[in-house]
Amino acid sequence: MLDRRNFLTTSATGLAATLAFRGNLLAQLASAPSSLPDRSLFDKNEEAYWAELRKQFLIPADEIYLNNGTVGSSPAPVLRAIFDGYTTTEKMDQQDPEDYPIWGYAAWNEFRDPLADFVGCHRDEIALLRNATEANSYIANGVDMKPGDEVLMTDQEHPGGEHPWNLRAKRYGIVVKKITLPRPVKNAAEVLNLFSEAITPRTRVIFFSHITTFSGVVLPAKELSALARSKGILSAVDGAHVPGMMRFNVHDIGCDMYSSSPHKWLQAPKGSGFLYLRDEVIDRLWNTIATEGWDDTKIRAERFQRIGSSNVPALWGLRAAIKMANEIGLERIERRHRALADYTLAEMSKRGAISWTSPDAALRCAIVTVNVPPVPRMDLENWLWHTHKIRIRGADPNKLRLSTPYYLQKQDIDRFLEKFDDYKRENKLA
Repeated sequence: MLDRRNFLTTSATGLAATLAFRGNLLAQLASAPSSLPDRSLFDKNEEAYWAELRKQFLIPADEIYLNNGTVGSSPAPVLRAIFDGYTTTEKMDQQDPEDYPIWGYAAWNEFRDPLADFVGCHRDEIALLRNATEANSYIANGVDMKPGDEVLMTDQEHPGGEHPWNLRAKRYGIVVKKITLPRPVKNAAEVLNLFSEAITPRTRVIFFSHITTFSGVVLPAKELSALARSKGILSAVDGAHVPGMMRFNVHDIGCDMYSSSPHKWLQAPKGSGFLYLRDEVIDRLWNTIATEGWDDTKIRAERFQRIGSSNVPALWGLRAAIKMANEIGLERIERRHRALADYTLAEMSKRGAISWTSPDAALRCAIVTVNVPPVPRMDLENWLWHTHKIRIRGADPNKLRLSTPYYLQKQDIDRFLEKFDDYKRENKLA
């Protein structure tokens, strides 16, 4: 039983730890540059420009982070925006006495407008959610399908994309069909052929990752969406990796539905995501979460973001992440991503790695996936992190997935390569 003295001691310790954390975090934010590097520096010295941007991230200088494919690190402007959001909302001093800082019962157009502009659609086609898994669940639960109806997907889908359909199959008897993507995918035509040959009269939905989490291949989303439309099939795209990694426009892609998790490559807060619904299909999707407004078709996609009370400051951070990406420039970011990934792929290939990354430059961007037998992936991953503060991700037995965010320096990649060589030599795997 906790007596009064122990309670006070424990409480004081907890408070001290909280204040220390707060002071440390705020100190780190205060030490980060107050503005992004001047764009003119890019023309004078590109490497110096990206090195300056690296200072916006709280990742320690001696740490190398090669796992943006799982989650990104939110930079200082995003973190400051989150704090500003809390400072504003938690005062509870909104002008309208009926206006409260909750997310789930409002249009939140101040956040949807910049996001819609960023992804290339209309505000009313966007619902603010918490991640791609949630959005994918809305899609899988919301489309009218009968037992025996088919959804067609690849064998490289993220669990958050695949399993909402598996649940629907187990409960309601729909059929999940998979095509097997080549490793690597050599060109877009072979992907289109695989999908086209797998379509049957029972196919109702084509679901695929724009960029797969397994190998990082950039699938031909526009062509696959056109194929689906030509057959009277709905197209649903898991775009978890795309915002912030490369330029895209959902209207140009032509898909019916698009989900995403901007916490990866856009470096937005964790718990900020979105669902895009082409206006013509909004009324065909049933809600998964129901509260006030769930059946109000006049509010269009907004009815899918009515999820009950949630975290508004995350939306402040999402808006700041979009602003930062726009200030840097998506063209610059995408070129940087491709250059770093190409360098990494070339160097790993020199070391005998088996590439699962597409040889077609149009079908790859900032994720390099290689197989490195007989190197045991998990042992290498632990050794790199605990011994050298290099974080990677992969899959057993020998797959490595290396992500190359724009702030990464060439010397960081070289350090990873050096330690990879050391590991093989020390373990007599060279």
